[in-house]
Amino acid sequence: MKMAKKKILFINQEIAPYVPDSTMSLMGQALPQAMQEKGHEIRTFMPKWGNINERRGQLHEVQRLSGMNLIINETDHPLIIKVASIQSARIQIYFIDNDDYFTKRQMASDELGEDYPDNGERAIFFARGVLETVKKLRWIPDIIHCQGWMSAVIPLYIKTAYHEEPSFANTKVITSLFTKSLKKDLGNNFKECLEFREAKAELLKAYNDNFDFEELGKLAIDYSDGIIKAEKEVNASLLKYATEKNIPLLDYHEDFADAYEAFYDQIYPDAEE
Repeated sequence: MKMAKKKILFINQEIAPYVPDSTMSLMGQALPQAMQEKGHEIRTFMPKWGNINERRGQLHEVQRLSGMNLIINETDHPLIIKVASIQSARIQIYFIDNDDYFTKRQMASDELGEDYPDNGERAIFFARGVLETVKKLRWIPDIIHCQGWMSAVIPLYIKTAYHEEPSFANTKVITSLFTKSLKKDLGNNFKECLEFREAKAELLKAYNDNFDFEELGKLAIDYSDGIIKAEKEVNASLLKYATEKNIPLLDYHEDFADAYEAFYDQIYPDAEE
């Protein structure tokens, strides 16, 4: 039976070749490419990490999508949107950029290997930047697939702050679990920074005040419609948490494309032919 064509939004922490090869960055490229080749309509986003070579990657700013200010921790942060294409894969990537959070920084940690203390704020800015840009594109995804801790607040926002937006009213959210984690927690003001519209602080009472990688993972799982074990070995406590929540869970598949497509169909079965 032929799968119905879906609109799939990939929100990735890492995509090769823009950042060094890892299981996550290679999947960040391979998965959107595989789904596009299967006839699905895709959009792909990632942070414009400071270690990305803009000239080599041929990134350029999209003026009509840039220019919005996002207020996080009572500070205005200008949103810059850039775009580039991976010619070999024939996929286009949108990059979320901001001078303070991304341009002048490495990825999760600095040159000395220390996690940035505002990684939580960076994840919030990235999440809101992606969702606001998708609204501007007037594109309505059936499925949002989140890969990496940088996208972990997306499920909460989709089910609360953005649930009445026409772009996301019927969207299903899937989160992939990977081994890559954070060394430090996100600081004790993460819950306050996260507040936006209906994403109220009281929704976060069940989580520790000091949000760390596991709390972030639990938050993503709680508001997701499906979970994927993206590597053979992932965080055991998060896998256990997802299992106990009885959320649809796809086990690890080395040849992932058909299994992921079938899982998308299970989570969002009503896409039009």
